[in-house]
Amino acid sequence: MSSVLYDVPGPAADRRNRLLGVVGTVAIVAILGFVVWRFYDAGQFSPRLWEWITYVRIQYLLLDAIWATVSAFGVAAVLSLLFGAVFAAGRLSEHAWVSGPSTAVVELFRAVPLLVLIFILYFGLSQGAGIEIDAFWAVVIGLMLYNGSVLAEVFRAGVNAVPRGQREAAYALGMRKTQVMRSVLLPQAFRSMLPTILSQLVVVLKDTALGFIILYPELLYQARFLGSQTQLGSPILPVALVVAVIYIGLCLILTWVSRLVEKRITRGPKATTPTGGDREVAAAVP
Repeated sequence: MSSVLYDVPGPAADRRNRLLGVVGTVAIVAILGFVVWRFYDAGQFSPRLWEWITYVRIQYLLLDAIWATVSAFGVAAVLSLLFGAVFAAGRLSEHAWVSGPSTAVVELFRAVPLLVLIFILYFGLSQGAGIEIDAFWAVVIGLMLYNGSVLAEVFRAGVNAVPRGQREAAYALGMRKTQVMRSVLLPQAFRSMLPTILSQLVVVLKDTALGFIILYPELLYQARFLGSQTQLGSPILPVALVVAVIYIGLCLILTWVSRLVEKRITRGPKATTPTGGDREVAAAVP
């Protein structure tokens, strides 16, 4: 018995795969155990280095940092979706004077690293053009330009992935271009785009950590501040571990909300079977 892609392993191959699985698991556990032992041996689990988390003022400081991270993410996510929708529509336009500049803008901001964008917005504009942008908006605009450009490609690829016969049939029924886009293409494209869109939003959340470079008081900035306090024993590793757990929790919440939205949208008889278009949408993400 065989499948299209590979032969079903026989008894010998099955034993070999199980053995490799056991060896790999033991190796991973051994590496993790060695790392934990090294932390213990270096005194990273001593109560002195974890006292800081019991101080109420530090707990409020972390809550403020979480709010700064979430607020930057929320504004940047909304603006990125709007930016992506506008420039995806521009790229899909049949008019060269619209699609040409839209393509140039998308390719430009996709190519420039996000950290460089934040530096230009925060330092470059104030020194070169006299335009002052505070740290919050420098982070938000940088996230919008980069992630919005990526989302523009996701939107464009999703619309183009809808079978051509769908739009031809709509035009044959007498629909106008806007009706075809709104009533036929977008509802189908959105279902295939949704997982990639939600993954990109998780990237937006994690990229807010770059704000610490320009002293935006998000989680990583406060982690560096707390970790450098000698009166607390310079607990850089314990603080970093706690902040990592907070980031994981925020990403899990966002993923849970994303899955909930995805289930509600794809529920019902209108849900379509994934096609090759899904791969085209995924390929739009760098």
